[in-house]
Amino acid sequence: MEKVFSEAKKAFMTGNETAAWAALAAGAEVMFGYPITPQNEIMHYWTRMAPKYDRGFLQTEDEISAGFTVCGSVQSGKKAFTATAGPGNVLMQEPFGMAEGMRLPLLAIIQQRGGPSSGTVVYSQQEVTLTTFGGNGEGHRIVYSTATHQEIYDYIIKGFNTAWTYRFPTFILGDGYQAKMREPLELYSPEDKGIKMVEPYPLIGLPGHIGEDREPKHLCNIYSLEEELYEVVMKISAEYEAISPELTEYQERECDDAEIIIVSHGVVSRAADDAVTALRAQGLKVGCFRPITLRPFPAQELKNCIQKSGAKKLLIAESAYGQLFRLVRQEIYGETVPMETLFMPGVGIIDYDIMSKIKSML
Repeated sequence: MEKVFSEAKKAFMTGNETAAWAALAAGAEVMFGYPITPQNEIMHYWTRMAPKYDRGFLQTEDEISAGFTVCGSVQSGKKAFTATAGPGNVLMQEPFGMAEGMRLPLLAIIQQRGGPSSGTVVYSQQEVTLTTFGGNGEGHRIVYSTATHQEIYDYIIKGFNTAWTYRFPTFILGDGYQAKMREPLELYSPEDKGIKMVEPYPLIGLPGHIGEDREPKHLCNIYSLEEELYEVVMKISAEYEAISPELTEYQERECDDAEIIIVSHGVVSRAADDAVTALRAQGLKVGCFRPITLRPFPAQELKNCIQKSGAKKLLIAESAYGQLFRLVRQEIYGETVPMETLFMPGVGIIDYDIMSKIKSML
């Protein structure tokens, strides 16, 4: 496939434009989608660039179809993806659940918006629960929460490799702010960074005759017996848990002696980082912990961070009403450190908000 960038180049663009370029650089062959804000420009930019690089696009009749066409395309050996948000993410949970059950290397870019119902199209972190544990399954998914445009670019490239290496649906979780705002980043071809892209391969329609040259492929999503379903779910769960230590990613800062640790993800972690810088300058022992993978969640790493610092409190800061908080509480069950919260659903959190909350906690 044609190399997209002959050399790395600086760019200043929106997150949605970044996402389209990243998919192109990663070797994505086709996008299936349906319009919904705030991700529309991913489709727009992709349709503008795809013909120049011999890539494909199909706008389906709705989001359910977009998700299922990705499921079908990856089974045929195509590196396919989709992008959606809000109600579209809700509708795609059916094909996402199928991708979990059939172990399909589906990649979806989610630019979160607010709820309930259609909600705001500007900004929120209100699709965490939906993206991490949606669908009629057990949440066997890989979810990267990005904070910058550079991360959107890097993790889309990485996400394709993750999906095709481990055969679990993989999500790049952004938000309306990242989708629409502009900031600088570096565009590059993966091979120039030493990143070897995993080649897609067909899961069905393989050469040879069944029973003579090969065994049949069973990509099943429907089971007749409870015992059969039990065995399948337990097998998938064991495989997911085995690879989880390889997949978990996180960042921590100033946690060695922190009395309060701020836990945040995505774009809010940028505000948390700025708040830590300012609070440390004022002599306050504050650190921050950021899960990059929300599934699988870096639970042990957060526990280690709490224990080594002897932190007296955690502050969970999010632009949702407790979705990250519930995830953290579930994952570090048994830890006795008190948790306080800063919930600002649908509202952009800045460093001042976090600093004010920290000072009220002190």
